[in-house]
Amino acid sequence: MDNNKHIVLRKDVSSNKMYPKLELIRVVKNKDGEIFIDKTRKANGRGVYLRPTIEAVNKVQKNKALERGLKTKVADEIYQLLIEEIEKNWD
Repeated sequence: MDNNKHIVLRKDVSSNKMYPKLELIRVVKNKDGEIFIDKTRKANGRGVYLRPTIEAVNKVQKNKALERGLKTKVADEIYQLLIEEIEKNWD
């Protein structure tokens, strides 16, 4: 194992646990107030990280953790997009 390789950790909003950044989905609200899934993980704006599981999406939808993290109302379509993204790309 290469000791110089630092693994970047980010907090998952559904569980409040730290995970490697590359294992999480980033959701961003940009300065225009648009909310989207940041596939590059580099988009400007306020970002929150989420485990790529349907359970995590359902949990943050129920407890409004995504809304608190992004400091704005999150439309149901965003949760639907997250679920589709997970089903498509995270199996």
